[in-house]
Amino acid sequence: MQNEPKDGIDRRDFMKTAMALVGASSALVTQAGTAYAQNANAPAAAAATGMARGTVYTGDVIDGKKVISALDVDDLPRGATHKFYFQGVQMPTGQHWYVTVIVVRGAQPGKRVALISGVHGDEISPIHTIQTVVSQLDPARMSGTVLAVLDVSRPALEAMERRWPNSGRGIDLIDINREWPGNENGPSAPSRHAGLLFNRLLRPNADYALDFHTGTTGMDLTSFNLARMELPEARAMAELFPIAQIFDNPAYPTLLANALINVGIPAITPEMGDARVLDHTMIPLFVEGTMNVLKRYGVISGPMGRTGRDVGIFVGNSGHTVLSTHGGFVELLVKLNDKVTAGQKVAVQRNTFGEVVAEYTSGVAGEVTGRRTDATAEPGIPLVMILYQSAGRENPEDYAE
Repeated sequence: MQNEPKDGIDRRDFMKTAMALVGASSALVTQAGTAYAQNANAPAAAAATGMARGTVYTGDVIDGKKVISALDVDDLPRGATHKFYFQGVQMPTGQHWYVTVIVVRGAQPGKRVALISGVHGDEISPIHTIQTVVSQLDPARMSGTVLAVLDVSRPALEAMERRWPNSGRGIDLIDINREWPGNENGPSAPSRHAGLLFNRLLRPNADYALDFHTGTTGMDLTSFNLARMELPEARAMAELFPIAQIFDNPAYPTLLANALINVGIPAITPEMGDARVLDHTMIPLFVEGTMNVLKRYGVISGPMGRTGRDVGIFVGNSGHTVLSTHGGFVELLVKLNDKVTAGQKVAVQRNTFGEVVAEYTSGVAGEVTGRRTDATAEPGIPLVMILYQSAGRENPEDYAE
C-alpha cells in the first residue's frame, strides 16, 4: 500500500509544526503594568513602568553567588566579570527557581549585548556556546557589556524537558516561548517567570540580543538563524554567522526575539542542531558568529571571522513540512542541507510486517532544514522540514500548531 500525503496536510506552514522545534509561540500575552507579585523589594517606579530600575540584592548567597531580583548593569564596576543568581518565580514549595547570570562589564562604555539560552530545557549546545564566548572575553579590553543568561527555564532543564512542568492542573507542560514578554501577575508560573526576566533582567540591560535554541527532542535541525530580514540590524546579525541557512520569517508573536524587537531591541534566534547533546561541530560556528556580532557593535576588537557570505548561506522565507499520515517505521531518504525538488521522495514508512504503508514527497524545491531522528512516528508527526523561497511569506498565525 502506498499513500502520499495530501497538500492540505504536508503543505501546512512550516511554522505550525517546526516552530515547536525552534521555540515558537502561538498567542501574544499582554504584559501587565501592575505591581510586582514576586518581590516586594522592587522599586515603586518599576511597578509603574513595567521595568526594573537599579540592581536589587535579596541578601541571599548561593554557592558564593549573590542573588538578585533586578539588574542594572550600570551599577556594576567596569572591567570585571560578575556572576549572580537571578531570583525567578516561586516553586510550589515557596522557594524560588534561580537563573544563572554572568555580566562581563567592559572597562569602557559601549553597547550591551544579551546572550540567552535555556528557554527550552532540552537545548544544551546553546549553553555551551555562551559559556565558550564568555570564556574568551577580557573585560579589561572590552567596551560595553555582555549579559549572559544561561538557564531561563530551570525546571525544564532539570528534567531535560523542552517545556516547563507547571503544576496548575496536575502537571501541564507549558512552552515558555509562548509567554514572552510574560506577565508578572499572569495565570501560570512560566508566564510570571517570563515577566520577571523580561522586565527586570533582559529589557533594561540589552541593546541587542541573541536567543539560542536547538531542535526539539526527536528532531534534528541544521545550523540556521531565524531572523526578520526586513529589519536592518536583525539582518546584519544573522548574516554574520558562518552557518548553513537563514529562515527569514517572524514566526509567532511571542517568541522572545519578537518580544525584544517590540520594545526596540534588535534580536534573532540562532538554531543549532539536535537537542540533549553538545554538538561540537556546530558550537564553534555559533561561537564565531557571536564573536562577529560583538565586533560589529564594538564590544570587542579584532578582524571579523567567517560570515554567511563566506560559506554560501542559503536564505529562505517559507517552510514546507512533510507530516506522517500513518503510524510505523520511517526510513528517511534525505539528509540535512540536501537540496530537494518538488515531487522528490523524501521518506518511506513501513508497518511491523515490513509492508510499505506510506511514501512521502516534497511539495516544494528547497533545502532540508530539519528531519526526524526517532525511527517511528504516529500520524501527524513532522518527518522532514524544507526551507524554500516563495513570493511572499505566509503568516504562521493562520495555522494552529
